Amino acid sequence: MIIDLHIHSKASDGRLSIQEIFEETKSRKIGFTAITDHDSIDCQSQAMTIAKKFGVRYVTGVELNVTFSHSKYNQGKNVSLDFLGYQFDERNKLLKNKLEAMAKYREERAAKILNNLNKEFRKESITALTNNDLRQIEEAVDGVLGRPHIADYLVKKKIVGTRQEAFDKYLVKCDVPKYPLDLAEASRLIRNAGGKLVLAHPNDPHGTSLVSLSKSLVEQTEIVQEEMLPYIDGIECWHSRSTLETTNHYMRFAKEKELMMTGGSDCHQKPILMGTVRIPEWVIDQFTL
Repeated sequence: MIIDLHIHSKASDGRLSIQEIFEETKSRKIGFTAITDHDSIDCQSQAMTIAKKFGVRYVTGVELNVTFSHSKYNQGKNVSLDFLGYQFDERNKLLKNKLEAMAKYREERAAKILNNLNKEFRKESITALTNNDLRQIEEAVDGVLGRPHIADYLVKKKIVGTRQEAFDKYLVKCDVPKYPLDLAEASRLIRNAGGKLVLAHPNDPHGTSLVSLSKSLVEQTEIVQEEMLPYIDGIECWHSRSTLETTNHYMRFAKEKELMMTGGSDCHQKPILMGTVRIPEWVIDQFTL
């Protein structure tokens, strides 16, 4: 059975609707999946309904951005890490309320990012973005507002040619800190809702990962052992940007620490990567279906 437990929809920064995602999973013969939108679970009830219609096994999912630090690395400064929550009750009030507060913060953050962008635009004699521009960005978002939506709007306005150019030229330097969710709170939120918390793409060279603290796989797992084990239930061992060395290293570590192992494409649908990461079928046995 083909497995993909890391997919993003239009409710965060993906390009496809829930319906379109399941049409793809069916055509790609994906039999077990989860949609893991950033800091949002609004689509989960719909996803469970459509998954049943398509005959696809489904577990609830979310990707939480966590603020993390370690005294031995990065001068003790905060970095962002991603954690995946699985098989939680999507109706849990504490989880829903926290994610709603985070969504509100994202809107405030977006306004501050636009102010920072305008400072850069003034240097280049580019017309400043207004509250009307912010409204248009918000209206184009099906779920949680993030920097990719601002990037897409800059493309639409022809200020940049691509989403990547928007990040490289403006959005990295104009960033505003994300909602300060720490690992202990993220763990409580997911576990209290009956779910499991999994460290996402730990050695991703192009994402929010432990690479921001150390490129050494040994040091990375030392960080996990020293600071994360009480709070996590598993590690994402298979990922579209994981090397065989990374996968094998984290599989050995997960087995040693009796952690669950998950995997997924981290598909944002351009290009469509769903189902392209080879994940062993026994991963399903770690979930109560």
